[in-house]
Amino acid sequence: MGSLSVLGFDAPGDLYITSELDRRPARDADPLREKLALQDLAAKMADNPEEMLPRFVDLAMELTGGISAGLSLYEENPSPGVFRWRYLRGALAPFENATTPRNFSPCGITLDQNKPVLSHHPERFYNWISDAHIEVPEVLLVPLYIGGDEPLGTLWIVSDKEGHFDKGHARVATELASFAGTALRMLRAEQALQKALAEQETLTREMGHRIRNLFAIAEGMVRITARTAENKEDMAKMLTGRFHALASAHGLVRRSFSTGEDNRITDLCTLLQTVVEPHEGVRHGAPSRFSISGPAISCGPHAINGIALIFHELATNAAKYGALQADDGHVTIAWDKVADDMVFRWVEKGGPEIVSAPQVSGFGSKLLQDTVLRQFGGQFDHNWQPAGLAVTISLPVNSLSA
Repeated sequence: MGSLSVLGFDAPGDLYITSELDRRPARDADPLREKLALQDLAAKMADNPEEMLPRFVDLAMELTGGISAGLSLYEENPSPGVFRWRYLRGALAPFENATTPRNFSPCGITLDQNKPVLSHHPERFYNWISDAHIEVPEVLLVPLYIGGDEPLGTLWIVSDKEGHFDKGHARVATELASFAGTALRMLRAEQALQKALAEQETLTREMGHRIRNLFAIAEGMVRITARTAENKEDMAKMLTGRFHALASAHGLVRRSFSTGEDNRITDLCTLLQTVVEPHEGVRHGAPSRFSISGPAISCGPHAINGIALIFHELATNAAKYGALQADDGHVTIAWDKVADDMVFRWVEKGGPEIVSAPQVSGFGSKLLQDTVLRQFGGQFDHNWQPAGLAVTISLPVNSLSA
């Protein structure tokens, strides 16, 4: 028996016998059965897309006469990746969810060659097969790509006797794999479209919410400034400065569509000062309405948007309903590292007395919680104290650098 080299290891010369597929006479084809199989897959994709891959495996095993079949789905991490066995049918079904090495398996060879592969007793060479006490007289493998370019993995079908698979079987399995790959691409495109539509709806609601907030803040600024300004020139100067500050703060919470350049603030303290600046002292010489303290932190460009949005929303709510409604209202913002989290505390004092927590949460509250939970994977807690709202926000430290 000769030998060949597979990734530097000497393997039996008859380990891969793909050329036998062309030498063996093909059994009579059944075009109607194959057509019905493709129609079956199409129906599954339309009605129950989550059942398409299991049905794909079933049909492949039925049409080729195998005793077992399954998918080895490629996972690139950790490098160089592994194949995970899914939707197993027949004799090898107990090995569902097992993993095999990307660079030491018939599946890896199949992806590398990007064509059907026939292997003869691979347990002679791959010890992870023999260690599982699996005997594989022949296994036919075909590559499975999504849309022809993204490797999903391989379809494999096992026979219980040598000499079983021929070029007809390889053709049928390849056609099924090609159809399944195209169907998966269409399914992913539909899912991406649905996600984009949902995000667009959320963005529309969010922008409407922000516009209403801007008008409310502007109205409050005019009212408070008119009460404290000594003359119209003083009032115009104060309002101009505050509106510029408001524009800067609002710009920080824009949706980010990066062009490759991002020169925005990265220091957390400076970021928060910019966000709250529109709500600062209402009269000349007045003490700051905010106390901001905590260890120095640099924020990544993605985190900047989220943090700015969180505290912009809290400041807006304080100006509309809380401590910043009153001339003497005050907000303390402090943060510190606790284990693997950065814990922020927002405490309001000097505003209207809080009798009870709001019974209904508006879109602003949902926006806050979604940002904390979904973007950062953090936690968010309200404490409606009579003296003022207290909020505790815990964000994983590693999420702030993103």
